[in-house]
Amino acid sequence: MTTNTKVLDAVIIGGGPGGLNAALVLGRARKHVAVIDEGRPRNAVTHAGHGFLTRDGISPSEFRSIAKAEISAYPSVSFVEDKAVSITGADGHFRIKTSQGIQLESKKVMFAVGMRDRSLPVPGLAEVYGKSAFVCPYCDGWELRDEPLVIINKGPEIVHFAPVISGWTDRFTICTNGPDGLTDAERESLQRRVPLYDSPIRNIQSVDGIVQEVILEDGTSIPCRGIFFKPDLELGSDLPPSIGCQLSEEGHVAVDAFGKTSVPGIYSVGDMTSRMHQKIIAAANGAVAAAALNNELNMENWSKNG
Repeated sequence: MTTNTKVLDAVIIGGGPGGLNAALVLGRARKHVAVIDEGRPRNAVTHAGHGFLTRDGISPSEFRSIAKAEISAYPSVSFVEDKAVSITGADGHFRIKTSQGIQLESKKVMFAVGMRDRSLPVPGLAEVYGKSAFVCPYCDGWELRDEPLVIINKGPEIVHFAPVISGWTDRFTICTNGPDGLTDAERESLQRRVPLYDSPIRNIQSVDGIVQEVILEDGTSIPCRGIFFKPDLELGSDLPPSIGCQLSEEGHVAVDAFGKTSVPGIYSVGDMTSRMHQKIIAAANGAVAAAALNNELNMENWSKNG
């Protein structure tokens, strides 16, 4: 079992855009930081990410490679390719263990592990996920502009999503994959504008990851070239609630404007704190939280040495 005898300033659990940007800010602030990441990001299924200025269209793996190369200019930041499996202690002295038996001690902790998919709700969806089926039109709507799409969602969320997706294409069909969860008025309003089906989805037919049609249990076949669907997500790690971090009603880690959780000394950033799952937002969260964490450390050192 490997133990890091030096008490680090911070351990960042998760190496996505939020965690990496936090590591960059803290490295530039001369803090000793370890980033623990097992290298299995949720967005690995997609070939390219979008909406991040100067990095539009970059693959997730290349994004991380460039980020780590930039961070390597700051020698106080190290990377641990592993999975954090336990956290104990309190503000000023946390202990983090990994699946490979590495133990790290740190004054502060930042969770940046994002969310993970529980399951993909439709047969055939796994084959097209990240290729022609996506969850966010701001990330992938441009590539599917003016194409015939199927939207898999239901309830009040589809009432909001339908006018949003109409900015990219007016050729879409809504499949609720079972009871639609709509009021009569909501249903009538949608049906005046777009086709809406509540029959369960039998399967999705595709060729080389490109969807061809969605087939319903009632035999209806809906030709399309893309899908947007609502994923079923959970926290990417059980560690935040295990150490006492409060969760929101939506199941995210509750944080303030600076990424502080309900547990002193613990911060959280990125997808696990918000419904806005975009790389640029996660990176911004990481920068803000890292500055707040750094200021907290500096104030504590200032008071201690006064």
